[in-house]
Amino acid sequence: MIKVGDRLPSATFTVMTSEGPKPKTTDDIFKGKKVVLFAVPGAFTPTCSNNHLPGFKDNAEAIKAKGVDSIVVVAVNDAFVMNAWAEASGAKGKIEFLADGSGKFAKDIGLSLDLTERGMGVRSRRYSMLVDDGVVRQLNVEEGAGAEASGAANMLKQL
Repeated sequence: MIKVGDRLPSATFTVMTSEGPKPKTTDDIFKGKKVVLFAVPGAFTPTCSNNHLPGFKDNAEAIKAKGVDSIVVVAVNDAFVMNAWAEASGAKGKIEFLADGSGKFAKDIGLSLDLTERGMGVRSRRYSMLVDDGVVRQLNVEEGAGAEASGAANMLKQL
C-alpha cells in the first residue's frame, strides 16, 4: 500500500471534456501542484454521494485557501458516469472527476477493494490524500463504513 513519502505511480485517467472523453496523466494532475485527492468505491453510491463528496464540495474554497491548487476525486467508474455524477452533485467546476475505469490506479497504489460479492466488482477503497508535486504528504485510508478519516473536515485539519 502506498504511504506518506511515496511518489504516486504514473497513471492515466479519463476525464470528460467538451470534445468527449480524454486521457489525463498523473503528471498533468500533480506535477508542480498541491492537490487533495480523494477516492470513493463508486459514483452515486450512498456514502459517496451523501457524505464524502459533499464535504469536499462544501469545503472547496476553505481547502484551496490553504494553498491547495485543486481537489480531485477518483472512482472505478467510466468517464460518462463520473461526468454525470459531477453534474448531478453540483460539484462540477469545484472538483475534478477522474475515471479509473479498470481500477488500475487503485491496484497500483495498493488500495483496491474487492466488492464482487456485492455485485460491484473490484473498486477503490475510500481514502483521501494530500499530494505535493506527485509525493504523498498525508494519507487517510478509511477503515470503517463511513467517511470520517478520509473526509474533508479531517483533511482541512491536516493542511
